Amino acid sequence: MQIKSTMIPLVAAIAFAFAGSTFAADDMIVKIGHVGPISGPSAHLGKDNENGAKMAIEELNAKGTMIGGKKVKFELLTEDDGGDPKQGTAAAQKLVDAKVNGVVGHLNSSTSIPAAKIYHDAGIPQISPSSTATAFTSMGYKSTFRVVANDGQLGGTLGRYAVQTLNAKTIAVIDDRTAYGQGVADEFVKGAKSKNPVIKLALRQFTNDKATDFNAILTSIKAAKPDVVFFGGMDSVAGPMLRQMKALGIKAKFMGGDGICTTKLPELAGDGIIDDQVICAEAGGVVDAQKKANDDFRVAFKKRFGAEVIIYAPYVYDSVMTLADAMQQAKSSDPAVYLPFLQNIHHKGITGDIVFDKKGDIKDGTLTMYTFKSGKRELMGVVK
Repeated sequence: MQIKSTMIPLVAAIAFAFAGSTFAADDMIVKIGHVGPISGPSAHLGKDNENGAKMAIEELNAKGTMIGGKKVKFELLTEDDGGDPKQGTAAAQKLVDAKVNGVVGHLNSSTSIPAAKIYHDAGIPQISPSSTATAFTSMGYKSTFRVVANDGQLGGTLGRYAVQTLNAKTIAVIDDRTAYGQGVADEFVKGAKSKNPVIKLALRQFTNDKATDFNAILTSIKAAKPDVVFFGGMDSVAGPMLRQMKALGIKAKFMGGDGICTTKLPELAGDGIIDDQVICAEAGGVVDAQKKANDDFRVAFKKRFGAEVIIYAPYVYDSVMTLADAMQQAKSSDPAVYLPFLQNIHHKGITGDIVFDKKGDIKDGTLTMYTFKSGKRELMGVVK
C-alpha cells in the first residue's frame, strides 16, 4: 500500500490552518517531538528543521487527519540540543517523559547516536532527517530510522568524484572531530582510494565545530599544494575557512558533505566563495517524480516563514508525514502498534520514496551534487 504526500494543496491547507482548525474535546492528541540545535553555531539549521516540522503538523491538522476512525490533533514538542551530545540526551529524556508518540531528530549525528538508546529503551520511533554517520543505524535498534543517505554513500561518492572527475592527485582532509565530520571525511578518503590507491593524502588535519581561526592548518595545507581540500563539518565552520583560504591564496577545490551544502554558505563565507570552487553533496535527492511536490513545498515554506529552505526542512517534513502515514496504516498512534508498519512503510514523500531497510537506512539513497556560482547554490545533478 502506498500513501502519497498531500503536498500539492499545501498552500491552501496552511491557509485553512491559520484560519483556525476546530478540535473536539474527545479528539486524539498525538505528540511529535522534534530535536535540533536551536542555539549554537548551527542554530540556523535547527530552525530550518523546526519549521519543516511545523509545516507538516499544520498540514496534518488542517486536513483533519483521522487515525483509527478518530480525528487527530497533532502537537509539536520542540527541544533544543545545541548540537551537544550531553544536551541531546537530556532533550531526548524530556520528550520521553512527555510521552511523545514519535520523534523527528536529531539534526547532528553526534546527538542522534546517544539519544537513540533513550528512544529505543522507551519504545519510541525516531527518524533523523539529516544524521548520516553509519553508526547511527548500526546499533541494532529497531526504532531508529533516517531518510537520507549515510556517510558511506555521501563521503564515498565525493571521494570517487574527486579522483574520477576532478582528476585529483593530492588531497588534504580536515574534519571537526564530530561523529558526522570524522565519519564523512573517513569515507571520502576511502572513496578516493578506491579509485586511486596511490592518491597522495598530503595532510589530515583536525579542528572543532566551534572554531573560527584556521590559519595554522591552512598554512600547512598551502605548502602541500593539494588539488582538493575536503572538509568534514558544518557550514558555520566552512564559511570562515573559505574566507581564510582565499586570503592565503589557496585555490584548491573545496569539497564537503551536506553539512556545508546549504543555501546559507555564501553568506557565511562572504567573498571567500569563488565560482565553481566548492563542490558538495546533499544526502538526498529529488528526481522527476517528486520534483513538483518539492518545489511546491519550497514556495509554501517561503510564504509561511519568509525565508528560503536552507537544506533539511523538506526531509523533516517527510519524516513527520512518514510517522503519520504509519500511524494511519496501523490505525493507532501507540508506538508499539505502529512501529511494525513504520518498518515496512512505503511513503511517497516530497524528497523521494521512503522505504527503510532492516537497519533503518533509507533504501536506494540518492545524493544531490551542488556547486556555487555568483553567491548562489547551483545544481549539478542527482546521483546514487
